[in-house]
This record gives sequence, C-alpha cells and structure tokens, in this order.
Amino acid sequence: MRDREALVRVVRTCGDGAAQAGGLWGPIPARSAPFGWGPAGREETEPTRTGSGLAGLRYGDATPAQNGGSRLNAAEVSERGVLGDRPYALVDAETGKVVSAKEPRKWAKLFEFRASFVEPPLPGERLPHVRITFPDGRSLTTAERGLDEAFSDVVGRRVAFATVAPDKPSLEEYWPDIEGLTYRETVTDEAMPEGTFFDLGLVHVLTTATLERLRELHPQGRYEARRFRPNIVVDCTGDAGFVENDWVGRTLAIGDTVRLRVTGSCPRCVMTTLPQGDLPKDTGILRAAAQHNDANVGVYASVEQVGPIRRGDSVRLL
Repeated sequence: MRDREALVRVVRTCGDGAAQAGGLWGPIPARSAPFGWGPAGREETEPTRTGSGLAGLRYGDATPAQNGGSRLNAAEVSERGVLGDRPYALVDAETGKVVSAKEPRKWAKLFEFRASFVEPPLPGERLPHVRITFPDGRSLTTAERGLDEAFSDVVGRRVAFATVAPDKPSLEEYWPDIEGLTYRETVTDEAMPEGTFFDLGLVHVLTTATLERLRELHPQGRYEARRFRPNIVVDCTGDAGFVENDWVGRTLAIGDTVRLRVTGSCPRCVMTTLPQGDLPKDTGILRAAAQHNDANVGVYASVEQVGPIRRGDSVRLL
C-alpha cells in the first residue's frame, strides 16, 4: 500500500456485543461487539473524503443497538483500542454469556436500540455514562435505576448491564447455512479475550478496496462500511482486491504517533447479513466473503503505540 492521506471515522467503542452509538448488537458503546458502543471525540454529520486516505469508526457497547456507530473527526487510541470501544455489555442472567446479535434468533431486538455516550470520553478520565434509546423512543442513561428491567422487558430475557467483563467471557454464535463457513446451521459457544467485551481483536481495520471487491462479487448487495462496524476505514482508491490480507504481520502507522500491529484477518458472521437501519437483510453479503475470502472482511490489529487519530491523517504500511 502506498502512503495515503487517511480519513478517520471513529464509530463506536464496543464489540459485537456492546451498546454503541447508532445501535446495539453486543458490547456497548461503539463498533461491532456484544454490547458497547459510544461516540468519542467530535462527531460529524456526514463523512467527507479528501483524496485517498483513512476513515475510522468507533463502537461502544456491544449489544443494545449497533447500526453503525457514530462518525467522528478525531479519536484517541489507547492500549485497549479506540477509547470508548466496548467498555460495557449486556449479560444473559441465565447463562452468564455476553449478549450478542451473533445469535439473532435470541437477540433480534438488539438492532432496534441505540446508544451513545452522554459526553465524549477523554484519555485518563473515567468513561462517561451511556444514554440508551429504546425501540419505542424512550431513553435511559446508565446512571438511572431500572435499566436492567427495562432491557429485559424488551428483549424477552433477563439481562444485566455489565461494566466489568467476566474473567472468561463468551458468547453464542449462530452459523447460517452458507457454503464456505466453518460451521453451517448450528450455534457454537465462542470464547472472547479474557477480561474484555471484544470478540477477537482490539481494532478492526477495513479498506475501501475490500468493499469495492465485494461489490463486484455481489453487485446486488449494499456494501457499506457501517454494515461491518470497523474502527478504521482506509481509503485505498487505486488498489484492487482484498489488500488487507497482505498486511498481516506488518505495522500500520497512522499520523505521527499511532502504530497498529496487524495480527490477523477478521472473520465475519451472520450479523453482516441482518437488517441494520436502512440496510436490508442480505445473506449474499456474507456468502460473497465466505466463498471468495474465507469469510474475512478486513483485519484485526493490536496497539503498539497510542495517540490521537484524525480525519486526514496519513496511513503507512511499515
């Protein structure tokens, strides 16, 4: 990948099971996680592209509402990923598992919630509370009483809002009947990184080249970054194919400070096929990735060097 100007769009601070700005699906407040997403930094109403570069997204809580998170002009990257990503989650009171839309037959209501921090999180400070907007339009903050009961009433199971991850967190994942997936038409228990609400990796990086290649393979599908809930989107205009595959084991330099070590590909799940906001249900989304890229869309990265990232920062492969 040549040196590029990057657009940073931080969306939510959580994983496929937390509550994040824009929706819940797992961790809460930002990104694709069990229940945690939340905005961090200065929000933007519409993403802008200036040449080729990087667009970053951040998710917060992991499960309540996860319709793409919140777009930001700037964000802080900490040792645990984008600041505010997946700090909270919903936990199933019966099983002790992190609630995640990866099992949509049990947690279908999650995409109907929305979540956002009441104020931007700041480095070195305690994370602010999250405001949860319910499907009927009412809202509660995580500082108010009755949150667990309100969630439980809507999702139809007894759940609890968690601010601390279990030592050995796990979630349930439904595998649809799609050729190329590891399993088909079954549910598995998936371990999560110890003491976190992340699915697998701390930072999810996706390129515009991968989105464009998937559009070519499945032209009827709407391949938008928000469907995949990445933390960072790199504009690779001029490159073709699944370019991130060649980044594994390399380091990404973003701006003057941040360094991310690409640790592996990002396997995708049934959540990418589900309706999210105005994005329709489409099993072809996952089928194209499964049949042409081992079901991977983007890569995961760990943090080698912390610091701020901003829209317009350069992205270099070291």
